[in-house]
Amino acid sequence: MRRLLVGVAVSLAAAAIALAAFAVRWVGAPLTLAEPTIELAIEPGMSPRKVAEAVVAAGAQVSPEWLFLWFRLSGDARKIRAGSYEIQTGTSPRALLSKLVRGDESLKTITFIEGWTFRQVRSALAGADGLRADTRGLTDAAVMAQLGRPGIAAEGRFFPDTYAYARGSSDLDVLRRALKSMDRRLDAAWAQRSADSPLRSADEALILASIVEKETGRPDDRAQIAGVFVNRLRIGMRLQTDPTVIYGLGEAFDGNLRRRDLTTDTPWNTYTRAGLPPTAIALPGKASLVAAVQPAATPALYFVARGDGSSHFSRTLDEHNQAVNRYQRGRQ
Repeated sequence: MRRLLVGVAVSLAAAAIALAAFAVRWVGAPLTLAEPTIELAIEPGMSPRKVAEAVVAAGAQVSPEWLFLWFRLSGDARKIRAGSYEIQTGTSPRALLSKLVRGDESLKTITFIEGWTFRQVRSALAGADGLRADTRGLTDAAVMAQLGRPGIAAEGRFFPDTYAYARGSSDLDVLRRALKSMDRRLDAAWAQRSADSPLRSADEALILASIVEKETGRPDDRAQIAGVFVNRLRIGMRLQTDPTVIYGLGEAFDGNLRRRDLTTDTPWNTYTRAGLPPTAIALPGKASLVAAVQPAATPALYFVARGDGSSHFSRTLDEHNQAVNRYQRGRQ
């Protein structure tokens, strides 16, 4: 009888060792997936068993019971985080659980470009993969109210950059991050403004920076372009900058700026109105923010595009007219 009990004990021990060895191999072996990469969505409050079932439903060819058992035995079952995940070929049950516990979500990105208008920003958000469109149907003013800035114009208020987001995130969250990023950049630039700057507020710096952004073809010219506009502001001379006119025309602009457009008054027409326009006209980047508050010291009051991305600067109207004839009308 004793020999029998010893034999049973040995057999059970051997079976336990074999089972343990199998379990160790299994948690470290790659899962078989229906596709090279599968997408897994875990909702808040989902139980470990439901998570295991979701993994299988997403395309992992594994027993949900085995997976659930592994989650439980690991001691980390309750640490699994909600989110959107990409599971790639070669992922083992151990690596899968580690990813879910870390909250290592698959992130998408969206990029806002320097010089974009808020209309272009909203268009990009509307077409972004996996981004929840909470701003759909809202006016620009309503969007700003949702962001906690009621009564503030949206134009130019979002820093141009690349933003990562998890699938299912709200477009308001992305805008909120871009808004706060612009706040930080604008505050930092304003704190470094030249002592003799004619700009009276950070908001005016943002407006001027947006104009500089649209007028700059070559980065080397940026500070000098800002210097021209600052010179004009100091002496009360109208800015006379085409991008503000184009912005004021809105959707009526067909790509061809005509002489009559320059004389058609809008709040943004800097040919018909003195000073800065009422709002920014585009997203300014960091370089344009800095140029607006630290412009180059220049005697120039005029500039004209050379046609190669650079600008020619002039002190007098006669010099400017000669440059226009040379670079835009082909006259020497």
